[in-house]
Amino acid sequence: MRVDLRHFAWWLCAGLLLCTPVSAQNTQATVPVERFATLIELNGAIGPAMGRYVVSSLAEANRRHSSVVVLQIDTPGGLDASMRDIIKAILASPVPVVSYVAPGGARAASAGTYILYASHLAAMAPATNLGAATPISIGGESGSEPVVPPGNPKGQSGDKKPPDPAPLPGNAGERKAVNDAVAYIRALAQLRGRNADWAESAVRSAASLSADDALKQHVIDVIATDVPDLLRQINGRKLKVGAEELVLDTQGLAVRHVVPDWHTRLLTVLTHPTIAYGLLLIGIYGLLLEGYNPGAVLPGVVGALSLLLALYALQLLAVNFAGLALIALGIGLIIAEFFMPAFGSLGVGGLAAFVIGSIILFDSSVPGLRVALPVISGVAIAGGLIVVAIAWLAARAQRRPVSTGVQTMLGASVEAVDDFNTQGVVRYGGELWNARSTRPMHAGQQAIVVKVDGLTLDVESQSNPQE
Repeated sequence: MRVDLRHFAWWLCAGLLLCTPVSAQNTQATVPVERFATLIELNGAIGPAMGRYVVSSLAEANRRHSSVVVLQIDTPGGLDASMRDIIKAILASPVPVVSYVAPGGARAASAGTYILYASHLAAMAPATNLGAATPISIGGESGSEPVVPPGNPKGQSGDKKPPDPAPLPGNAGERKAVNDAVAYIRALAQLRGRNADWAESAVRSAASLSADDALKQHVIDVIATDVPDLLRQINGRKLKVGAEELVLDTQGLAVRHVVPDWHTRLLTVLTHPTIAYGLLLIGIYGLLLEGYNPGAVLPGVVGALSLLLALYALQLLAVNFAGLALIALGIGLIIAEFFMPAFGSLGVGGLAAFVIGSIILFDSSVPGLRVALPVISGVAIAGGLIVVAIAWLAARAQRRPVSTGVQTMLGASVEAVDDFNTQGVVRYGGELWNARSTRPMHAGQQAIVVKVDGLTLDVESQSNPQE
């Protein structure tokens, strides 16, 4: 009886040990997994910082197994390299990406149009627009003859086919840039099954569309008033993500907003063209002040740090090196005005070079990716005042009589220290000098310096000696 009870106890313990993991696994399996949508806000010009923020946010959404990513867009455009980084991340994302131009009054211009075309789904809020995707480097060019399709010169033949609405600039390099952009956006349109012809017109002739027109022309898929409305409308849609086809289940999804980290925020500040421009000037002038005042330390430290940060920002931005060279030349000429006063000619030339270089420093017409004109104007006015001050001081110095050197001694009055006939000692300004005279002189007699010969003064007595 004892043996049976002992065996029964052993079997009971073994059963409990075996059943515990299974029950724990079942308990864990019944815990519901949180489902959510990731919201990424693409606001402002698309630069290196914005590109990094979007790419890292897409990677984070994938790591957290987000159901869908909503990329809310409001941008005037941006740098081509940053735009392509974002598009590459969208195309490689295993999480469906929905581009949403919002809120009302927002736009997806230039680079924003390419990103919208690359997304799995495209949506817009009412009173928004997209388009104007012509490469900025050639936008607004004039003076070139438009390229008209063969067989329809100037669009005046009887051919029923309308002429190309996209006149290309005559320059071969500009046509190359346009054709490259057209091929890129058409490839994205064909991948997502969107209107490729309108996409081409957006590049060639900077066409734009409102939300309603974009929906009618099959450029976007949805018009939604806000993010919850967007998630309701796209629920149940079939998408091809990579090699798989997915059915979106966005009903009741929570929305998680991705906030840029400190590194992205710092990069956003540093890569702002106006900030980079200011750091560049602080760096140059700080090192110059340290050179003029060796041992001051603070200007050198601040200048070195500012210059390094400026160079880091400039290598991320689209910098025109001709503009950078003109700025360096302008500062050099202004400095040369200090050492070789040319009545403002060097300073004026340096100021002109500095202003022109500042204006063309960044190869971009996007509002958020160029130096603010008030900043350039303020620096130019300050430089102009310095040049004017230098010219005024130089002119004033030339009108002054000579106050140092041998020339100031000529005509000065001296006093004989002792009696002498032709050579002796005289007192000049509290100093004793050897003197030569054509007449004998008595102690205390006054004379005038007529010549300075090394350390000897030739003097003439002012009166005849007393007999």
